Amino acid sequence: MAYIGFDTSNYTTSVAAYFPQEGRVLQKKLLLPVKKGEKGLRQSDAVFHHTVQLSTVYEELMNREKFTVEGVCASVKPCLREDSYMPCFLVGKNTARCVALSSGVECFETAHQNGHIAAALFSADRLDLLASQFVAFHLSGGTTEALLVTPDENEVFSCERIASSLDLKAGQAVDRVGLMLGLSFPCGKELDSLACQSLTQYKIKAPMKDLDCSLSGLENKCKIMAQRGEKPCDVARFCIDYISSALDSMTERIIEKYGTLPLVYSGGVMSNSIISKKFKEKYNAIFAKPEFSCDNAAGVAIIGYLKGRKKAERSF
Repeated sequence: MAYIGFDTSNYTTSVAAYFPQEGRVLQKKLLLPVKKGEKGLRQSDAVFHHTVQLSTVYEELMNREKFTVEGVCASVKPCLREDSYMPCFLVGKNTARCVALSSGVECFETAHQNGHIAAALFSADRLDLLASQFVAFHLSGGTTEALLVTPDENEVFSCERIASSLDLKAGQAVDRVGLMLGLSFPCGKELDSLACQSLTQYKIKAPMKDLDCSLSGLENKCKIMAQRGEKPCDVARFCIDYISSALDSMTERIIEKYGTLPLVYSGGVMSNSIISKKFKEKYNAIFAKPEFSCDNAAGVAIIGYLKGRKKAERSF
């Protein structure tokens, strides 16, 4: 028996199956097509591509092995704040409801951000942290935030934003610099490989305001480096070191204010090998494996299972 998760973000069409008795996940995902040189998709285009892709992705997952659907869950918004909304998530939400109705099971809802956190914990074999408080960082194309995560009876866990970027998001910076260097969107994986070729490590002090960081100067600094004829690998490394510096300052200030809580890092930017190595060594931080760090539906499926279990417990 398995719980199915659907996640239709602005980057990826994702479906996953979580087998709680085995502690195992199957997942299938497909990037949304973006024309070379473009920085992303309009929401109307994202909705269209998800509508085209989702049935194929779901079919491929279901054909991998036979199982009974025990429950369904979908990410229906970027995060659980009331003002959070993106049309692309409606595709996964409506498909999940149809699958649940046809299977005679319940359909649960969560947020894309919560799915990232749950996927990171599953990947690191630390789902036990959901029983206590911890700090989760979520860095992607749309978000650069630190969250105080607390167990929640209804949502499995709740997230209080305690720090963020005041302007440019880390994923936006990665993609803009990557496109400047001729890489394909989304640029995270290629920029990581390029930065690893650099022999230079940059000592940077990113601007901070209390616990919040500023990344707005990063793109312009990289542009100046490229115009001076500096190696693409060095420009890429500067970009990664700048984000790493900002994240390091945020982490240090959060520890000063909230104490030594477990630290979890999720989101597409956190699949970067340079950043993850540094923070694992310095903070004993928890990182997802790359396939569970980039957009995926694994955490959504896991949250569906946990919500179903909580509901069953309350019914006794």
